[in-house]
Order: sequence, then C-alpha cells, then structure tokens
Amino acid sequence: MKKTIILGLAIVSAFAFVSCKSSESSYKKAYEKARAQEQTQQVTEPVQVAPVVAPVQQVQVQEDNSDLRSEKLTGVNGAALKAFNVVCGSFQSLTNANNLCAALQNKGYSAVVAQNPETGMYRVIASSSDTRAAAVSARDRLRATYPDAWLLYRAY
Repeated sequence: MKKTIILGLAIVSAFAFVSCKSSESSYKKAYEKARAQEQTQQVTEPVQVAPVVAPVQQVQVQEDNSDLRSEKLTGVNGAALKAFNVVCGSFQSLTNANNLCAALQNKGYSAVVAQNPETGMYRVIASSSDTRAAAVSARDRLRATYPDAWLLYRAY
C-alpha cells in the first residue's frame, strides 16, 4: 500500500512539473508581439534639420609667461638645446626621464633629456625653439596630452 501511494504521488508530481513548463512558442509569441508594438511606435515621418551657421570669431593668442622658468641646462644625450624649451616632465631619476623621452619620441616628438646641474633634476624636453612664440604654440599643443607642460628658458 505504501508503494502504491508513493508511486501515485510521484506520477502526480511529474505531471505537475511538466504542466508548469513554459513552451518555446509562448516566448516566441510574446517576442513577436513586443516587436510589432515597437514598430508601430516608431516615427515614420522624416525629420528635417535646418543647418546652423555660427559666426567665425578671431581669437588672439596672448603669450602666457606665467609658467616660464629659467635654468642652466646641459643635454644628457648630446642633443643641442635652443633658447626656449617645452618641458613635459621633471624627474630625479634618469631612468624615469628616459622612459618619458622614449614615449614622446614614439609619438613623433623630438624629445631630449637635459639636466640642471645645480639641482640634479632631469628635464624631459618635448620641443625646443629659438622663439618664445613657437615654444608657446608647441606647449599649448602638448597640453592636450600633458596638461602640466611648461616653458623653460635656457640660461647660458
């Protein structure tokens, strides 16, 4: 008798599990219904956009001398330095300075490492020029990648 009751309960529970199972067709019908609703809600009229023409403004660049420093420098790797230099990094370690110099050279800059003999600091110079205006322009371009770039006047 116990075996019959247990067998009966097993059959009833099997039917209960099978009947609760969702079929794939139910999911497919719900998906197609949602997709049809989405398509009817989309706007079918083309949207016209009027072109906007902004007036051209001329901007005068003022030379910013607030970050111009003056130091005596000697080139570490023998490169000639000009009067105005754009410095991207300053390190106590020559290894760190060489790493940044190599990264700048990979990006197409003619970067060099110079040392201030008085302080022992290594300066990574990304650009060197004879005029202040050219150095300011180079510094402003570099600040997109290196926001702390600054100008250094090479004192002789």
